[in-house]
Amino acid sequence: MNVREYTEGLEQKNLMPWACKSAASHRLSEEPQDDLRTAFQRDRDRIIHSKAFRSLKHKTQVYLSPGDHYRTRLTHSMEVSQISRTIGRALRLNEDMIEAAALGHDLGHTPFGHAGERAINKYTGHFTHNEQSIRVVTYYGRQGRGLNLTAEVQDAILCHTGEKLPGTLEGTIVRRCDRICYLCSDLDDSIRVGLAGPDKLPGIVAMRLGTQPTQILDILVHNIVECSAGKDKIILDSYYDEAVEEFRDFMFAYVYECPALEKEHQKAEHVIMSLLDMYEKEPQLLPEDVQLNFDRFGKMTAIVDYVAGLTDLSAVRMFNQHFVPKVSE
Repeated sequence: MNVREYTEGLEQKNLMPWACKSAASHRLSEEPQDDLRTAFQRDRDRIIHSKAFRSLKHKTQVYLSPGDHYRTRLTHSMEVSQISRTIGRALRLNEDMIEAAALGHDLGHTPFGHAGERAINKYTGHFTHNEQSIRVVTYYGRQGRGLNLTAEVQDAILCHTGEKLPGTLEGTIVRRCDRICYLCSDLDDSIRVGLAGPDKLPGIVAMRLGTQPTQILDILVHNIVECSAGKDKIILDSYYDEAVEEFRDFMFAYVYECPALEKEHQKAEHVIMSLLDMYEKEPQLLPEDVQLNFDRFGKMTAIVDYVAGLTDLSAVRMFNQHFVPKVSE
């Protein structure tokens, strides 16, 4: 018995009957198993070592170029992983699968956060970051072979947002924790920047969840564990769920759609749409490896993949290079 088989045996013994088991997972393209790592552990490692994951450190969460101490897509993904794993461990679900899905859920996110996503959607007619995450793990990395993640982790990544719900409890935890995490962390950053203080929170939020991001997180995590323990579903008490919806409405009104941020987001959309338009008209400006993907994916899809994969910094640099005149001092 090797290390992987021993770990799979521990999963079978210690995890709940409805938990995802590594030994029962499958990949779209089957491959030899590893002696040390389970299938979900390999998924996690492939995500962490991917270029798309590294790029998240320079992709916006909410604030454009905010400074060193605000969240990025990378820190957001790490926070979702931590919170999700805490819940998964307490409920005796598969922590390795949860970690892989949480770390990979935003791999398809664009530069400038949802502003970039809106720009590509306007330009192409359809674009969502969760679907793009699946494109990234399917076609990019490992010399074009893609990451070949397990079907279970891919389902959790795809269904972390949108109408389709995850097919596993592990994926459901990631979906739930993604929302909890971004609301709390974005509130924390908003307090730091002076955009929305605890005193502005709706009464139902302050009364039921508290006014500090760490307090809100603690209450929600504990409630999910208490309500879901011993059950084959992930439950948040309606008393708190109602407050979370009010919290979300507040964040959209005071933060995500506030005039101060919206002005910067419009600039970001202009950058992305300008790059898309330029590359569609002058594809010879693209890197050679992107042009080689025209036959594989189609010209526009290859361009979208490239622009969506840019960091905030590289998108601005390219925009300045091609659209801002060079003026000598």
